[in-house]
Amino acid sequence: MSKEDAKKRTAILKRLREEHKDTVAGAQALLKEQKAIRRQICQAMRDAPKTVPEVAETTGLPANQVLWHITAMKKYDLAVETGMCGEYYLYQLVEEEKK
Repeated sequence: MSKEDAKKRTAILKRLREEHKDTVAGAQALLKEQKAIRRQICQAMRDAPKTVPEVAETTGLPANQVLWHITAMKKYDLAVETGMCGEYYLYQLVEEEKK
């Protein structure tokens, strides 16, 4: 890459950062919020497998939000189903399963 190309690239990146500043800030705030929620859910599931309603009750989060996060955690192999408790699945952190 020539010096001229590098300067053009730097100018383009600077312009894009300025144009999308609000979008990036919003995405970072949302990510920070989701990480905090994920920490709450992991803390609730740390001791033993739990159902979605149990995690929701422990954390004070809405059950649909807990289900959404646990589903995402399952997708990325961070949580697994370990059985049933009544009509609900029990979920456990994968880290806890390895111990």
